[in-house]
Amino acid sequence: MPTRPKPRKLTPAEWEVMQAAWDLDRPVSVRDVLEHLYPGGEKAYTTVQTVLNTLEKKKLLGRRKTGLVNFYTPVRSRDETTRSEMSSLVSRVFGGSVPALANTLMSLDDVDLADLAEIKRLIARRERELKEGGS
Repeated sequence: MPTRPKPRKLTPAEWEVMQAAWDLDRPVSVRDVLEHLYPGGEKAYTTVQTVLNTLEKKKLLGRRKTGLVNFYTPVRSRDETTRSEMSSLVSRVFGGSVPALANTLMSLDDVDLADLAEIKRLIARRERELKEGGS
């Protein structure tokens, strides 16, 4: 029986750096990420470099060297990565139950009527897609 690849769960720092790579929408260097995320010098160069290298090892970023500088590019889209993380969360925390996740989200204090209206619209759209045979 083939083994499944280990999920590429991201730490909060890794999410920040991935967000920067997606936002900048071009190959990024350590300096690019530092300037984008931490313009006040809140993180050290070596810290960001370590996170970028970790993301490359997790196969979430590709790396290309130009001269002495490494440039990193996302391997997966923001949407693909978010879906994978959410699937993992639903599996781990909610035993695979999407309704349990939805129930927890609905109980959050900051869910208002506008949020509920948008959620209803999204549910209606998904129902149409499923009825039409989409996925």
